[in-house]
Amino acid sequence: MNLTWTPEEIRFREMVRAFAADRLPRDIRDKVRRHQRLERDDYVRWHNILADQGWGAPNWPVEHGGTGWNALERLIFEVECFKAGAPRLLPFGLSMIGPVLMKYGSAKQQARFLPRMPRVQDWWCQGYSEPG
Repeated sequence: MNLTWTPEEIRFREMVRAFAADRLPRDIRDKVRRHQRLERDDYVRWHNILADQGWGAPNWPVEHGGTGWNALERLIFEVECFKAGAPRLLPFGLSMIGPVLMKYGSAKQQARFLPRMPRVQDWWCQGYSEPG
């Protein structure tokens, strides 16, 4: 497959690549590349670095504090962060709970929880229960 990049896509890719190279802490990058266990603080630090850049919620619409990026921009962001050795973004708040709150949550719930998710100010998880 031959993919032709637009000049805007190339500039975006180079911007993300440069940001990750400059701002990803070396200790976190080294842990990721060595497949070592990341601590909660590692995730929180990286999420906060992204949030400071305005990239804390790359899959969210702008009106909820996201980047408003299209699907290709989100893919470029994920690929370049992966290549740089960045940890994956924690999915529970950003990809699971956040979108549900955007669609079904009250204005009060949205105001309370959505701004906190990009900085991992709450530690979200999913619990399972099985019959019996």
